[in-house]
Amino acid sequence: MKNTIKQAFHSSKFVTGFVIFMFVLVTIFVYPLIVTRDPLEMVGQGNFFKPGTYVAVSDVVGTNSNYRLNVDTSAAKLETGLSVENRAMMADWLEKYGEVPASDIDVTDAESLVALWNEKYDPKTVIKGMTIAVRNQYMRLNNQIQHALKDSGVIIAEKNEETGELEEAKSYDGREFVNQGDLPNTQTFLLGTDNFGRDVLTELVAATKVSLGVGIIAGVIATIIGLILGLLAGYVGGFVDNLITFITNLFTVIPSFVLLILISYSVSESARGTTMVGILIGITAWPWTTRSVRSQVISLRNRDHVNLSKLSGHSMMRIVFTDILPYIASYVVMAFILQISSGILAEAQLSMLGLGPSTTTTATLGLMMNWATQYSAHTSGTWWAYFPVILVIALISFSLNLMNTGLDQIFNPQLRD
Repeated sequence: MKNTIKQAFHSSKFVTGFVIFMFVLVTIFVYPLIVTRDPLEMVGQGNFFKPGTYVAVSDVVGTNSNYRLNVDTSAAKLETGLSVENRAMMADWLEKYGEVPASDIDVTDAESLVALWNEKYDPKTVIKGMTIAVRNQYMRLNNQIQHALKDSGVIIAEKNEETGELEEAKSYDGREFVNQGDLPNTQTFLLGTDNFGRDVLTELVAATKVSLGVGIIAGVIATIIGLILGLLAGYVGGFVDNLITFITNLFTVIPSFVLLILISYSVSESARGTTMVGILIGITAWPWTTRSVRSQVISLRNRDHVNLSKLSGHSMMRIVFTDILPYIASYVVMAFILQISSGILAEAQLSMLGLGPSTTTTATLGLMMNWATQYSAHTSGTWWAYFPVILVIALISFSLNLMNTGLDQIFNPQLRD
């Protein structure tokens, strides 16, 4: 066993996959110790807050720790203030009426776009064929741009309790800044919030742990079923082998995912928890493990050490577990690793179809993808709601497959360098 482990850690592929997988495991167990917030707590009163640090507006206005910086804030105002529609309007006007070539117009660079606009646009110019409504629309856009360019500052007014009138209390210009460390109320969402206003990073860590659990349950069940049937078919042979092979071929002909969909659909929604989904995936994913184990046992059952055990009168159970199983243990481990990866992917696929775990107390990677899709995150540009989930699924699958490939190179002489 020690020699086998040493061989495994001499494989660069196995080590790379192992490091990635261990990083995922450490994260899902250490992160909840640091961030104790409920993964499904709705911290945001709205959908899809983008990643970043959020500060209380009242704290920013009320603080006296202001710093003056020689920073031009107009460019940033333009980048955030000009919508995609407004930029398209400006580009259209510049090309049609400003005689600017389309190749010289970059709608992604607000500063250069506004510079072109100020150079070419004159609100007093009357363009033939342009309706008054369209002209007014361009004038409103121009006013918006000019307002953003002005460093007009902000005036804070307070109500006078005696007169009931508003009086100027404080004024700030565009060069006054506040150090984030001076503010008492800040919230950082590294991956923003989802459609329910929940911290995506915290939810993602919890969902990864649950999905790994589903994959392990599915992997254990599929591997045990496949191992038992493969050992019986390969060692006993005859009618037992024919029967098991027939059933295995039957399950192989019918796509396992289609079968999984049908079984999941037949299970009531209230009973379809994470454990049940793992069991359902496991009982539909055993055929290829059975076929692999059977072929290995057939090649071993007539070896000299097995025949010697038969002549010694050892029972079938003893022969299988002492003379055959140790020789195929490496293949069983590799099958288990692949079954975990397949189980995680199958759960994600089921959840995307609405047939995954039915739960309101926890999340899975598949459910996060399902929620993001239902609320059109993929079409609204809110990448943080779904891309980290895809990345985690890919990382886990990639690491497990790398580990499996590394083990295969060790135990399969034909693949050794």
